[in-house]
Amino acid sequence: MIPAGYETALLESWEYFLHLAIVLAPLFIAASFVVGLAQEYLPPERVEAVLRSHDRGSGNVLAAVLGAVTPFCSCSTVPVLAGLLGAGAPLGTSFSFLLASPIVNWIAVFLLLGLFGANVAIAYVTAALLAAIVGGLVIGSLDLEHYVKEVRITAGGREITTDGGTATACGCDGATTAERTHRDRITAAARGALSFFRDTLPYIVVGIAIGALIHGAVPETVLQRVAGPENPLATPLAALAGAPVYVSISGMLPIAHSLAEQGIPIGTVIAFVIGGAGVSIPNLILLNKLFERRLLVIYAGTVVAIGVAVGVLFNTVLAGVV
Repeated sequence: MIPAGYETALLESWEYFLHLAIVLAPLFIAASFVVGLAQEYLPPERVEAVLRSHDRGSGNVLAAVLGAVTPFCSCSTVPVLAGLLGAGAPLGTSFSFLLASPIVNWIAVFLLLGLFGANVAIAYVTAALLAAIVGGLVIGSLDLEHYVKEVRITAGGREITTDGGTATACGCDGATTAERTHRDRITAAARGALSFFRDTLPYIVVGIAIGALIHGAVPETVLQRVAGPENPLATPLAALAGAPVYVSISGMLPIAHSLAEQGIPIGTVIAFVIGGAGVSIPNLILLNKLFERRLLVIYAGTVVAIGVAVGVLFNTVLAGVV
């Protein structure tokens, strides 16, 4: 027989699981459709071409914006970065793109909007974009270009080198960009949204399940002791803790929502999300092919610093707004 306390906790966890599933499923499908449309109209090679023509300053702003609106995963972001560097784009400009791409993406924005509301979503996007711009400007001023490796990366039919050469394959279904109609793109985006949802569903379920268990089974006093406002190291620890538990942003945000529901400050939760999205193990493995170890450490440290800075900003300046 299950003790009464455990039975209540499991019931609360189950109710919370159903609540998150009902909220997240339609949001995720809608976000996946927008992602598909963006990929149809803004393929990686077009993003490269735009960014190559801009220098430091305005280039950092444009790179951060394109990093945010182009929904590339790590396996696409890193080859785009390699192409930019191989074509002579400034390292700082390329870094602004690299920082914004995983931290600000359509999936994160849609799920943040559904789970935390418009104020949190808007504040998150604004703060993360500014951090990516500033981070890129700082990296660009440190003369770190010699820590970029000369390598060839193959991904998605595109071979890209950091020593100046690029070669791109044609689009999906053997059709060139010019031959694809708007209807073709919308149909492809709709099919891609359902396929992406099916592929990502296990991560969503795992994330919701973990969030539900935290909500129903983990005592609030324990969470407050570890990550509450009384712990001055809570935000830095959250930014560091995100990396090893990150698998997918769609699975991470339900955990983040559960932490916030248990009274963890929103800034600490945001630091957890940023740390996980930017310093995920898959992301670091791919970047290791492109960066020397020192530059890889600088990148990871920059992401953690952004997570901490944005987290502190949310916990202090924006506390009354969000």
